[in-house]
Amino acid sequence: MRFAIIIPAHNEADFLPAMLQSLLHQSLPASEIVVVDDHSSDHTASIVEQLMRKAPNLKLVTADSAPVHAPGGKIVKAFYQGYEHLKKDFEVICKFDADLIFPREYLETLMGHFQENPKRGMVGGFCYVEKNGQWQLENLTNPDHIRGALKAYRKACFEDIGGLRPSMGWDTADELLAQYHGWEVFTDETLKVKHLRPTGATYSKEAQLRQGEAFYKLRYDFPLTLLASAKLALNKKKPGFAIKYLQGYFRARKKNLPYLVGEKEGAFLRRLRYRNIRQKFLG
Repeated sequence: MRFAIIIPAHNEADFLPAMLQSLLHQSLPASEIVVVDDHSSDHTASIVEQLMRKAPNLKLVTADSAPVHAPGGKIVKAFYQGYEHLKKDFEVICKFDADLIFPREYLETLMGHFQENPKRGMVGGFCYVEKNGQWQLENLTNPDHIRGALKAYRKACFEDIGGLRPSMGWDTADELLAQYHGWEVFTDETLKVKHLRPTGATYSKEAQLRQGEAFYKLRYDFPLTLLASAKLALNKKKPGFAIKYLQGYFRARKKNLPYLVGEKEGAFLRRLRYRNIRQKFLG
């Protein structure tokens, strides 16, 4: 299978060399690896240019977004600037963060999972962070969720869901929409990816509010938003974040912000979420 990888990168010089080395030495080489230098002020671009001399499948694209941290939307916009430079003959498209180190067999293992079941639309492993000298699971979500840092989509699934939404919440919307269109989301607990910078390390109070807005944009009702906010805050070990998430939800509702999904899709997402909650607590 032909893999195309897009890596949005903003000031990632500290992490990018190890990340790219892990991808360039995969047992199954990617057909294309596109790094999108998103308004970096460090040596991100020069690192890629040096590696390009020995890696014909590696490309550099310069993005033109504003030099601000905007979780979700900024990353997706950079992704699509890289997408414009792909050959489009890929079978699997990946959106990877620039602060990861992948095991050598990562892409080959993904290919095996995709080939094993033609209805698998998304496949991924798990992020691990270093704590006290040991690599531990970055436990922020359910084990059936693929983190936004390491998304891999079968091309047909990517097209069915209409690609990625330029907003925080895109990495939940994609999985729910994949299931809406009949695709399976598959995770492999044996695929352990090192995450060099913990998720949310640079998130601001505004980002917390936008997380609440994302729940609204996914057409969550208030009870579901309350549950999702509490769970996410507890997983991050920041209980106070739940208040900010709820404030963001009500702010979005007051502003009547546009949704990320249609009405029928939203109804499906709510049913799916409530069903998963019942299964978790009732068995």
